[in-house]
Amino acid sequence: MDETSIIISGFGGQGTLFSGQVLAYAAMDNGLEVTWIPSYGPEMRGGTANCTVIVSEKEIGSPLVRTPDVVLALNLPSVDKYEKLMAKGGVLVANSSLVNREIKRKNIVSLLIPANEIAEKIGLFRLANMIMIGAMIALKPILPLDAVKKALEEHIPDRHKKTLPMNFSAMDEGFEFASKAN
Repeated sequence: MDETSIIISGFGGQGTLFSGQVLAYAAMDNGLEVTWIPSYGPEMRGGTANCTVIVSEKEIGSPLVRTPDVVLALNLPSVDKYEKLMAKGGVLVANSSLVNREIKRKNIVSLLIPANEIAEKIGLFRLANMIMIGAMIALKPILPLDAVKKALEEHIPDRHKKTLPMNFSAMDEGFEFASKAN
């Protein structure tokens, strides 16, 4: 892995920025170079939110990404915006719970995963972001899944530590879904 650029995008409140932070911490904790740049609309919940994460073994020249290698799209507007911008051979993981169309590009790896339904089954609707992270790691193993779990455990606020088992389960479910699909 030289350098991998990742965009995580969805509505505010879906945990897009947080999931990017978890990936960034996991990369840092494992000695990789990383950038994390958040971006959100004027309204936090319900507005658009995305973040860009770049993970590299070498120094990162620029934190700007025009053609992402990986896109995690938690909603339809995110697929509509980023599908066409992706690098050839990239990985697009889309939340089929909120994306009501097929992926059009044939020169990328794509996965539609019912993240909201899986999250509901686990028992916490806010886990869709961690399901998407697990699926991404299965398709583009930039880090071991255990490294991402460890980063979450070490960097999650104390008041949320009780949700760790459900977060880990969500990552496992996403990883398993993507592994079986491809």
